[in-house]
Amino acid sequence: MNGEPPKAPAPLPSPTRTGGTRLGRVNGNMAGSFITDVIVVVVVLGLMIFIHESGHFLAAKFFGIRVLVFSLGFGKRLLHWTKGNTDYRISALPFGGYVRMAGDDPSAERTGESWEFLAKPRWQRFVVVAMGPTMNILLAGLVLAGLYRFHYQKPAFEEQPARVGDVDDNSAASQIGIKPGDVVVRLGSLQKPRWEDLELKILTTVGEAMPIEVERDGKTLDMALTPRPSGPDRVGDAGLYPYAPGVVDKVEEELPAGQAGLLAGDEIVALDGKTVLFWPHVSFLIQSSKGKPVKLSVVRGDREFSTTLKPVLTDVVGEKRWRVGITFHSDMVVKKLAWRSAIAASLEDNWRYGLGTFDVLGKILTRRLSPRSLAGPIGIAQASGEAYRAGLPELLTLIAFISLQLGIFNLLPIPIMDGGVILMLVVEGLIGRDLSIKVKERFLQVGFVFLLLLVVFLMCNDIMRTLRPY
Repeated sequence: MNGEPPKAPAPLPSPTRTGGTRLGRVNGNMAGSFITDVIVVVVVLGLMIFIHESGHFLAAKFFGIRVLVFSLGFGKRLLHWTKGNTDYRISALPFGGYVRMAGDDPSAERTGESWEFLAKPRWQRFVVVAMGPTMNILLAGLVLAGLYRFHYQKPAFEEQPARVGDVDDNSAASQIGIKPGDVVVRLGSLQKPRWEDLELKILTTVGEAMPIEVERDGKTLDMALTPRPSGPDRVGDAGLYPYAPGVVDKVEEELPAGQAGLLAGDEIVALDGKTVLFWPHVSFLIQSSKGKPVKLSVVRGDREFSTTLKPVLTDVVGEKRWRVGITFHSDMVVKKLAWRSAIAASLEDNWRYGLGTFDVLGKILTRRLSPRSLAGPIGIAQASGEAYRAGLPELLTLIAFISLQLGIFNLLPIPIMDGGVILMLVVEGLIGRDLSIKVKERFLQVGFVFLLLLVVFLMCNDIMRTLRPY
């Protein structure tokens, strides 16, 4: 709005990066359909931009400001219709949008009419500018609340105490002595964290020692955990995985597990003498065996027994994999929430995501976290396509996430963005007069150069992440 260049997608903390611990979530490495990704991201960002610009539009109308153009996209006008004084249009380039109001350009000649933007009191202009990002933040809350009212789904371990199920060899966690079965009772400022809180804290911390306390055999152990940069995003990784017991969900009768008599409901508690507290590690160990027999320790009811299985090489979606023929139960919390609980859960999740966003941005600015953790248009497109393929709940969750990030990004005091306009209005209010046209022009020029460099960086960042996904 306000005559600035059309808004581009905000740089987002990479939404699909989860440190490898979210069972049943979107797989960030899944090969996606390029066309599907493009279509989905155009629809998703189109919705975000429409909601954002509608905030500016409705506030302007409320205060009697004449809106000249309401555009989804920018560049060449493809479709348009006129109603009242407003030209509603869809333009060629879908990644942006704008609202142009009468008298919003301080360098242009003004008529002095009361329906001009700059003729309005500063507080009204403040509301008009702020309503764009405010609508995005409200949309994030409404989308999650609506989703949770009818479909609240999370891996059970996310809402449970942070009990460790597995630890990578030579990881930051293993080197300080954390073991499977430990329960994290403190990490930095987090007291008795749930797994999702612990995971987010680790993801947004790189190279900084955090005090950590774990309970083991009734004792509390004090340590210091220093997450390491990992993956193309260079986010924090400690090599920790949640407690997820190996309860068998299905058995294929024609494969070794079925032939050995394993049943649904059996729990695999050890493989080749190694305790299993994180079921995906069973598949890793079977692949590592390269066809050699593996010994499983199984609990059925109140009885424990052992069986030895020889994996067979099978074709899985065009890929050769060693298998024994068992599928594990992924414990998910799936329920419908009452409206009050759904709204509370939405507020809690959006608050946590918002704090995490500011934490990430702060650490990037202070060089404590790599800017490669940000995703640009290509990254957002890939995440959107993956969420679409994963199902409607995943897509709605991502829409809420993107909408929240877009709202936050536009509130940052960056020239050209809404936050930059708000900053100028605040400064003018404090000094009691308008800033000169020259100052405003320089301010916008700096913002334009910054935004252009940011978009170029994010595009390069996305391309490098795609070419080097590990």
